[in-house]
Amino acid sequence: MKKNIPLLFSFAAAVVATFSGPFAAAQDGAGEFQSLFDGGSLDGWKGLDFWSVSDGVIVGETTAEKPTSGNTFLVWQGGEVADFEFVCQVRFKGNNSGVQYRSGTVDAEKFVLAGYQADLHPKPEYFGMLYGEKMGKRGIIAQRGQRVEIAADGAVKVVGQVGDGATLAEWEWNELRIVAVGNRLIHLVNGVVTADVTDEHPEKLAKGVLGLQLHAGPPMRVEFKDLKLRQLSGDTGKAVLQKTLDSQASVRPKAAMEPASGTAAIYEMASADPPPSWIWRADKTDNEPLFFRKTFDAPSKIAKAALYATCDNFLELWINGERVGEAPDWGNPILRDDVAALLKPGRNVVAARCQNRGGVAAFVLKLAIDGVAPEPGIVLTDETWKTSPAEAEGWKTAAFDDSGWTTKLKNFGKFGVGPWGVAGKRTPSGGAPAKKSPLEPGDITVAEGFKVELLHTVPKDEQGSWVSLTKDGQGRLLASDQGDKGLYRVSVAESASGPKVTVEKMPAEISGAHGMVWAFDALWFHRSGGPLYRVTDSNGDGRLDKAEEMPASNGGGEHGNHAVIVTEDGGRIYVDAGNHTNLPPDEAMAGSRVTTWDEDLLLPRQWDARGHARGRLAPGGWVTRFDPETRKHELYCVGFRNEYDIALNRNDDLFTYDADMEWDMGMPWYRPTRICLAQSGADFGWRSGSGKWPDYYEDSLPALVDIGPGSPTGVVFGIGSKFPPRYQDALFALDWTFGTIYAIHITPEGAGYVATPEEFVSGAPLPLTDAIVGLDGALYFTTGGRGTQSGLYRVT
Repeated sequence: MKKNIPLLFSFAAAVVATFSGPFAAAQDGAGEFQSLFDGGSLDGWKGLDFWSVSDGVIVGETTAEKPTSGNTFLVWQGGEVADFEFVCQVRFKGNNSGVQYRSGTVDAEKFVLAGYQADLHPKPEYFGMLYGEKMGKRGIIAQRGQRVEIAADGAVKVVGQVGDGATLAEWEWNELRIVAVGNRLIHLVNGVVTADVTDEHPEKLAKGVLGLQLHAGPPMRVEFKDLKLRQLSGDTGKAVLQKTLDSQASVRPKAAMEPASGTAAIYEMASADPPPSWIWRADKTDNEPLFFRKTFDAPSKIAKAALYATCDNFLELWINGERVGEAPDWGNPILRDDVAALLKPGRNVVAARCQNRGGVAAFVLKLAIDGVAPEPGIVLTDETWKTSPAEAEGWKTAAFDDSGWTTKLKNFGKFGVGPWGVAGKRTPSGGAPAKKSPLEPGDITVAEGFKVELLHTVPKDEQGSWVSLTKDGQGRLLASDQGDKGLYRVSVAESASGPKVTVEKMPAEISGAHGMVWAFDALWFHRSGGPLYRVTDSNGDGRLDKAEEMPASNGGGEHGNHAVIVTEDGGRIYVDAGNHTNLPPDEAMAGSRVTTWDEDLLLPRQWDARGHARGRLAPGGWVTRFDPETRKHELYCVGFRNEYDIALNRNDDLFTYDADMEWDMGMPWYRPTRICLAQSGADFGWRSGSGKWPDYYEDSLPALVDIGPGSPTGVVFGIGSKFPPRYQDALFALDWTFGTIYAIHITPEGAGYVATPEEFVSGAPLPLTDAIVGLDGALYFTTGGRGTQSGLYRVT
């Protein structure tokens, strides 16, 4: 990317240099505002025919009948911008938009740009953020409310908070202002700073074109008016920048966004010098546990001690063998100001059990001890900690001999570095959501004419975090914890005061399903890290109590065993698993509809630099057909990255929602999350690292529609719902990361289908896990996963 961007920018300059007109930019740096829009035409702008002028505003619009295949821009033809101030009025709905600046042209025919973007997004934490569109791995450079500094080595650090946290309505006119002077980039919405970035990244951008974004995906509309620009240079630029900063002196964050007073001091302690470092083993693999320990000497007299600790993704912590607590995810750290009682004069030890669940992994801790003789002490995570992939007897005690713990550690940066920021702080510089979880229905957006209800808040300590949902032979819901809290039956009864929910734990000693289905008078339970189980009621008391193992794979983690559904003929079960899962053993296989597979790479492969899926070879994620009578699998299709769930439509065709590899964004081999028609015998071409097959390979099949970045979880068709016909035939696809349920409207075309996505349900935080249509015709869905707070909702 470093070598290509200047060429793109040169091409962009050539494109815009061909235009001269009444709105061409002044080049003398005088600093006078000029209008970029005459109110009646698109003179001075170029883009696809999604753009028009109506009632004195620039309109960009996509529809279900006329979508855009990718993000496209209306590009200003007045020249490049370097140091400048831009202001406009804007409103949008249906999807996010933005204003690109200092950008290069990627595709001149489709008006695709790459560069900085002032993002316009319905999610509060993204409205006004700085996003790096097609800038490799940069992606979100600064969320709303963050002051960020990027060093010359690319290290990102959140150094402060900006803005007031005010509620912004996307379909109301908002003023967007961008001030770019040198390496300082500031975004303001309605006069309040939303992002403040100092960018010394080696791929920082100095100049480029200006463009207005129309986003791919669900139908959307964006309107711009009163667009003005002034080019800046020298003292004029410095003066505008200083005036912008001075204007924020009276802006104060909302009190509701600040941490509680009891924890504010701990965050301050963790952020103060010297800061701890985020650490993990240098040769990281996914879904692994790691055991950390650090011995230290405490003062002879201890006045008080405060502790901050968290891990991406899970942490359990002890001091001198006494359990301190756990962090179920990195956004929910351990915050303690009362650990002095666990310390003793002389030798002490901190011991941590950490767990990664895929993706980035790191652990951070700071323990501050106030006392005398010797000096007050500080314990920080760094590369000197002792680490082992396996625990040993006595490892939580100071006397344990850890000389054999020689695993090499890597430092991922000081506390405050991205992507974690001040992890857990309820501000835009932190990593945890400020809203209540599970989210209240009033904070959830749903398609017009539908209603969302929160039926049950799952008590995490008792019932865990629900990730799999189905219904039994009587239509009662069944839900499974991702961890070890078990299997639950959920009954929903209507009453005059609203729905009444009864939750009962099943006696079967089984948990951790990523997929469940009721078939052949039993619950088929696909356990993460275990085989397929047939769960039944052995004594006729109406409760599931017996779990019988079936021949299957033992794939674990988030790329392991996943969904099970009944086949279209009603006689077998489809079983699917992600790309870290081996096929069932040979003795459990009856055949394969996929005739052969291999890596089939003509060029040398570039393995993932961070080690993800390093060494994993074809077939990748797979689907089999399991016969309960013969207990044999037939391989149905392969080549997915991580298809969490599968579903059949009315025509008995199988569909799935496959995952992307977010670290590949900006690379030629990046494949976004996508809806696929999972056809018999197909290989969808996942290969590790740079080896993924392009869609146009004749050996493979293309996606029906690309969704974009995200974390696919459950999918279900609306068959049996009491929804309008259009939604009864839609595939509802759940995205865990961005809290969105997409209604994928699928239409037959030729021998296949075409698909159009619609944002059906969305919220933040809304970590969606699974969904099912109930006997009452409602769509039920769960939130949770990775130890987060779970909820059971329904849409009617």
